[in-house]
Amino acid sequence: MATQSPILQLFNESGIDIPVQQRQLETILNWVSEQEKVLFEMLELVYVTEENIIKINREFLDRAYVTDIISFRYDEDKTNAAIEGTLYCCAPRIQEQSEEFAESEEQEFKRIFIHGLLHLIGYEDGSKEQKKKMTSLENKYLKLAKN
Repeated sequence: MATQSPILQLFNESGIDIPVQQRQLETILNWVSEQEKVLFEMLELVYVTEENIIKINREFLDRAYVTDIISFRYDEDKTNAAIEGTLYCCAPRIQEQSEEFAESEEQEFKRIFIHGLLHLIGYEDGSKEQKKKMTSLENKYLKLAKN
């Protein structure tokens, strides 16, 4: 289904050096698109501070805590042929998680990006089984990203 390269706009409002380059993220985006047989048409990736992720969480999801990522999908295409959305990633939280999980920052930033893409496609992680499925897919795409 993926016939064109999606547009990925990257914004870093966090003040933190992001350990992943845009072209690496674009490659991951294309792999996920091909493997999941979906098309990402337009995607914004915004790295924010803890304060900003709490503000977004409170304003849109009625929650008041730090999370690593919040995904917003804008299109209404149920066929996943023209996905548009924004991924808000909390850079400081992702850095903390890399330490917690004894993972490189680069790897954790890629995992969170993949996690957000999967949410945009329609995957959920509310149950134990759903989390297991998403983690399995994240690992699959991270393996591709190591090559």
